[in-house]
Amino acid sequence: MRAIRSRAIHWASSNHLQPEYLEDAVLLTENGLILDFGPAARFEIEGFDLNRCEHHPRSLMLPGWIDAHLHFPQVDVLASYGTQLLEWLEQYTFPAEAQYRDAEFSRVAAESFLDLLLSHGTTSAFAFCSSHKVSATALFEAGLARQMRLVAGKVLMDQNAPEALLDTPAIGAEDSAALIQQYHGRDRLGYALTPRFSGTSTSLQLAKTGDLARQFPEVWIQSHLSENQSEIEWIRSVHPQYQDYLESYEAHGLVSARSLYGHCIHLSDSEIARMASKGGVAVFCPSSNLFLGSGLMPFERLKGAGVPLAIGSDIGGGTSISLLKTLADAYKVCQLQGYALDAYEAFFMLTKGNAVVTQQDRFIGDFRPGREADWVLLDPARVPLIERRVSKARSIKEELFVYMILGDEQLVAETTVFGQAFQF
Repeated sequence: MRAIRSRAIHWASSNHLQPEYLEDAVLLTENGLILDFGPAARFEIEGFDLNRCEHHPRSLMLPGWIDAHLHFPQVDVLASYGTQLLEWLEQYTFPAEAQYRDAEFSRVAAESFLDLLLSHGTTSAFAFCSSHKVSATALFEAGLARQMRLVAGKVLMDQNAPEALLDTPAIGAEDSAALIQQYHGRDRLGYALTPRFSGTSTSLQLAKTGDLARQFPEVWIQSHLSENQSEIEWIRSVHPQYQDYLESYEAHGLVSARSLYGHCIHLSDSEIARMASKGGVAVFCPSSNLFLGSGLMPFERLKGAGVPLAIGSDIGGGTSISLLKTLADAYKVCQLQGYALDAYEAFFMLTKGNAVVTQQDRFIGDFRPGREADWVLLDPARVPLIERRVSKARSIKEELFVYMILGDEQLVAETTVFGQAFQF
């Protein structure tokens, strides 16, 4: 059994306005699960020896952070100068992803990628691999070794991309089915059917992906939607038979409560209403949207319409693996549209919120007994400016806001995954 004593905050309910914050908390874990959580005074009254605890009085403990949209093969294209989305893909992303056809390259890259996530406080993720089966195999094997709750998928693309990245409808479906059978539900792993976006898949490939979604209803679906105006026009030319971008997925049964669509910046009123009705998740990727000049996701509008919302770093379109930096950009994007994203809502999204909308909240997202033991320990003393600024905070909400605006991976003293500590 492991016992941690520190300040702590989590959201036991789905109301982001009502966190549980404890100035002096104890968390007990065993065999990768949370046994108990509560105020240290209660443990002392019940006869628990607090001297057994690893004590971090100045630190703040939060549930592990969940990245709902990022690209495993794109670490090496972070900070690549370019114009906008389609040109950026052609100049940087596609050549980088072609390297992942090599199994050994993918293996080494997967180890590095997951270690980077952990060092930045990310304990769970929805990851796009490349279009090569070996890239997904490498990432799943690295995830198994670290006991991470990781959802990933081989990208499906059978047109409008370099030859080295193309599969076929038959091969894409065959590889996906094999990966589902080998990895989905194994330890803490999950599979997501992953058409890159509908412009790089023929209708036949999208149809076969829909067939797999019906054959394996417990898997997820992840892709992109309405990121860039030029992309939307291009999709219309590639698939003129559909009334809009969303229908290119809907027509094949790819929009449901288990579907995550990155960006969702330029949706029509009809698309917003249909996503809300079907439960499709819109993943907010503010750093990427700013960097590539794609636009400002209408966060408040989507929220008000009832579209489920998640948040992700998107790397490499994004500019940092740190979800704290992602929150800083989310705040700015919302501010530009007259919506002030407060710290409670922001950190709720990273933890409980992302767990709820991805249907994983029975496993992760809070500190209730029985949940898996994933957490992040932040130490403000590791960054002198932040330590100084936090000393002036009048509430835990103000403290969290400092972290989301000024923070990055330097704050992360420890990331724990299924009870296993990774210290930095």
